Amino acid sequence: MSTQMQLAREGKITDVMRQVAAEEQIEAEVLRDRVARGTVAIPANIHHTNLKARGVGEGLRIKVNANIGTSSTYPDIEPELEKLDEAVRCGADAVMDLSTGSNIDVSRQKIIEHSPIMVGTVPLYQATVRAIREHGAVVEMTEEDILQTIEKQAKDGADFMTLHCGVTREAIERMRRQGRIMDIVSRGGSFIAGWMLHNERENPLYEHYDDILDICEKYDVTISLGDGMRPGCTADATDRGQLTELITLGELVDRAWRRGVQVMVEGPGHVPYDQIEANMKLEKRICRNAPFYVLGPLVTDVAPGYDHITAAIGGTLAAVSGADFLCYVTPAEHLALPTIEDVHTGVITSRIAAHAADLVRGIPGAREWDRRMAEARKQLDWEAQLSLAIDPELAETKRGARNKKGEEACSMCGDYCAVKIISKYFDKPVCPCDD
Repeated sequence: MSTQMQLAREGKITDVMRQVAAEEQIEAEVLRDRVARGTVAIPANIHHTNLKARGVGEGLRIKVNANIGTSSTYPDIEPELEKLDEAVRCGADAVMDLSTGSNIDVSRQKIIEHSPIMVGTVPLYQATVRAIREHGAVVEMTEEDILQTIEKQAKDGADFMTLHCGVTREAIERMRRQGRIMDIVSRGGSFIAGWMLHNERENPLYEHYDDILDICEKYDVTISLGDGMRPGCTADATDRGQLTELITLGELVDRAWRRGVQVMVEGPGHVPYDQIEANMKLEKRICRNAPFYVLGPLVTDVAPGYDHITAAIGGTLAAVSGADFLCYVTPAEHLALPTIEDVHTGVITSRIAAHAADLVRGIPGAREWDRRMAEARKQLDWEAQLSLAIDPELAETKRGARNKKGEEACSMCGDYCAVKIISKYFDKPVCPCDD
């Protein structure tokens, strides 16, 4: 079985490529060339049979991911399936199953079976849970535990996997010598760093990268190279640990492409606004324009409860500057497991950031959407305005709560609606003799 990248390099346009090209309103041959070069990835595991594939990368619409999954505190999978449905309904392009509850295999299998959009996983989460249950501690995890987990999740149909292959001993030591406030905030990064420091060994994900490529090639799993050294506060952004990991990830991109395995690169979490553009350009340069997947970035640390907004501020600039895939941040970030309402808010907020960037990047259909809304507002066509809204239900609720049914203007302006007033003058036919 060949990967999408391998087939693209052979000059073949697959059904998956045609599907993505049609959605993106671009020529299939253009897409094939980008997949062949690696600047576009199409995460589409051969065992995810009900998937409507999406492309991520050069010249494509910015994609949005929603994180879901069970925890040891909330192990029931049914609420997570409801969150999946809500994420799909709100327009998410992917979900990541971050389950750490009591039956991770069942959770993942149900999510993949239920999901028409891309599903990502973090195998290290399951491998560490398994190590604790079977060996009594994370640091007793074996290479076999990790590789078996990756193989199992690939066989189940995971479309992309976050793998923290770039957390090397060199990166950790450089981070420690420079000093950080938050050290390592990536859960997967902390697991593997703790294992490395305890066992005084190199990262097994790095050492067994060729074995991982074997698995991903077999099932056409897209590797999402995790940013285990990402900054957890703005003061730690763009430091030596983060950049050392990024250089390693660039080398791992090359190795994956040589095998015909699709790859994305994950980017930083907390970054001051004035450093975001530089971070995006560094990634694109070092990783040869591989698709870039970012969490946020969050532009300040002081807004718990509003971090969907801090992430949208950073995400917009990140996407304008080169990022291709935004992982949503919900109002519950840093506080709690998100509710279904948090999922709704997180997806919509990230989609707003993504669309704002699509406008700047000239993505087909983006400006047309805004223009249709402007024309509907000019005509005071409320039915069209509500249908064009990125969150039609919320818009309709707000409209209905403070306006009489059938009211032409809105209760903000009432009789003094600027659009209505000026239309009396601007919409008059112009006399030819006025020229």
